[in-house]
Amino acid sequence: MSDRGRGPSVVWLVRHGESVGNVADAHAQQSGAGRLELDVRDPDVPLSGTGRAQAEALGRHLAGLPEDERPTAVLSSPFARALTTAQLATAGLGVRVRTDERLRERDFGAFDGMTRAGIREQFPDEAQRRDLLGKFYYRPPGGESWADVALRLRSLLATEALRHDCERLLVVAHQAVIMVFRYVLEELTEQELLTVDRTEQVANASLTRYEMNAAGDLVLAEFNAVDHLVDEDEDVTEEPDVAQQA
Repeated sequence: MSDRGRGPSVVWLVRHGESVGNVADAHAQQSGAGRLELDVRDPDVPLSGTGRAQAEALGRHLAGLPEDERPTAVLSSPFARALTTAQLATAGLGVRVRTDERLRERDFGAFDGMTRAGIREQFPDEAQRRDLLGKFYYRPPGGESWADVALRLRSLLATEALRHDCERLLVVAHQAVIMVFRYVLEELTEQELLTVDRTEQVANASLTRYEMNAAGDLVLAEFNAVDHLVDEDEDVTEEPDVAQQA
C-alpha cells in the first residue's frame, strides 16, 4: 500500500463467475475456431447459469462467516460479469457495491474476441513480437499489456487505501487483474509472476485473501481458493478470459 499501516485490514480478490464468454472461448478452443461466437461487447458479457450459481455459493459462504469477519466494503469492475458476481455474492451482507473502471478487464484491442489460433493466423507478425517481448510487457494493437494494468492498479490502491482504512474489502475483477494484483501487492518480479501464471489458472468465483500484518503490509493468506464451491457441489471452472493468452 502507499501508506504503510493505512488501508484495508483484509482484502479479498474474487474472479467473476463463469461467463458466457468463458463458455464461448472453450467451444472455440475445442473446435479450433479463430474467433468466439459472441454478439455482445466485452463489457456486457453476462454470467452463464453456472456462473450465477458460483456467485450465489460464494455469497452463502460470505454470509456464513462470523459478523466480524465479513466484508464491510465492496469494489467491483463495472463489466457485467464482475458486477453481477459482486451483487449476487454480497446480497445478504447489507453493503453497497461500488464500481471502479480501474478494475476492468485488460483491453485486448485488435485481438478482442479472438483465440490464440486466430491471432497467429491473422496477426503472425504480432504473434512473433509477443513471443519476443513476453506476456507481461506485450501490448496488443490498440490494447493493454499486463504492465499497463499494473499502473491502474497502483493508482487504485493509492486512493482506496485511505478510503477503506481498517475495512474488510472485497474486490471483484478478472483473471489478469487478480494476477497483476499479486505482482503489485507482493512486489513480485516479472518472472515470478509468470511462473505463478504458468502453474495456476484463477478459477471463476475463487477467493484470494490478503491480511494486513503488524508492519502494515498486506500479506497473502490464501490464493485461488474454491472450497466454498466444492462444498456446495458447484462446478469449478478455470477457462481463461477471452484472448487471455495474448
